Amino acid sequence: MIKLKEILTEAEVSRELWYHINNNISLEECVFRYGSPKYFTLMNEARLLTCEENIEFEPRTKALLETDLGKFGTYKGEEVALDFPLINQDFLNEAKKKKKDPPIGKPKRGGPKAYYVYVRDPKTKRIKKVTFGSGGLRAKINNPKARNAFAKRHRCSTATDRTTARYWSCRLPRYAKQLGIAASNPGGFW
Repeated sequence: MIKLKEILTEAEVSRELWYHINNNISLEECVFRYGSPKYFTLMNEARLLTCEENIEFEPRTKALLETDLGKFGTYKGEEVALDFPLINQDFLNEAKKKKKDPPIGKPKRGGPKAYYVYVRDPKTKRIKKVTFGSGGLRAKINNPKARNAFAKRHRCSTATDRTTARYWSCRLPRYAKQLGIAASNPGGFW
């Protein structure tokens, strides 16, 4: 609550403070983003008017204005706001690092297709999910004729890009046991 001791005109205070006065908005519920330049400017103006005794604030707001909020000092060569709590950026970065990366290069069953695997894209350095395999068909890895036909059709001997479904489909027999596929001769291409 802001109470006027004397009759102030709109010209004597900033438009922002006048808005708070007219709408009876406490400075604790400031309309500006906490920590923005306008926020600090409003606090400094309110402190100045309190010193001149033109405006009387409620006790909580008065206590807020008795602090150094809105003033700046130098710390380690940088200008910092006084009496303004900041979030520790190192703490936030640690929280982001705690997010576990999925297992990279280990195919699993499921997803929109029959199998999926997470790989790190060498170009972007980001983790990418690669889905592969036909969801409705079974892998015929025990049939040598089908394996050879698949390897020729998909040119498995030239598949080297780990970020493609072709690469992982060609190497499906290597991961047969891990994926729960019965294979008499795992390994190699199809």
